[in-house]
Amino acid sequence: MSKREIIDSRELNIALNRLCCKLIENHGDFSNSILIGLQPRGAQVLQRIVQLLENEYKVEGIRTGLLDITFYRDDFRRREGHLQPNKTKIDFLVEDQKVVFIDDVLYTGLLDITFYRDDFRRREGHLQPNKTKIDFLVEDQKVVFIDDVLYTGRSVRAAMDAILSFGRPSKMELLTLIDRRFSRDLPIQPDYKGRQVDSIESQRVEVLWEEINGRDAVLLTEPNS
Repeated sequence: MSKREIIDSRELNIALNRLCCKLIENHGDFSNSILIGLQPRGAQVLQRIVQLLENEYKVEGIRTGLLDITFYRDDFRRREGHLQPNKTKIDFLVEDQKVVFIDDVLYTGLLDITFYRDDFRRREGHLQPNKTKIDFLVEDQKVVFIDDVLYTGRSVRAAMDAILSFGRPSKMELLTLIDRRFSRDLPIQPDYKGRQVDSIESQRVEVLWEEINGRDAVLLTEPNS
């Protein structure tokens, strides 16, 4: 596999700042808006966007959340390999009995919906669920989904299903740092996009971050011929 840099740190920073300006133009002080990062890679984009909004544009009180849409994806049951569920061991009836559920931690702000992803059965390796952290209702609020790369559109479709567990937003929008416009499976388009990348299905677009990878960049991975 060969990799080449198609967007450097300077260009990435410009794209992020443009996205912030567009958000401010449409959402003002964000009093009726919520920014939701799609796990896992949208979380880093969300963090950068919020840092810029707060530090460079002096926007305060931004409400944010993280959403894991794994189990809401429509190709969840098409994953190759064997599913490894946990086991239920109850060899008696609970009819008319008092039942006490026991767990180690109860935390209402976390929701793991890994097995609702539509591509669950198509993912290689062991399943690594992320966490949903939304500790507020989104009823009648404007919700902006944030992700790093818009590819097939299936993650976004799953996010629209998953968010309804927290109320009915008045509006849903999509912000993506990179738009792979020729790879869509579903009729989903971004409301805000940082950069547009034209690539073929065999190529992979990867976003690198200073905090995680040591530098900010976008790479295009080419398969070896």
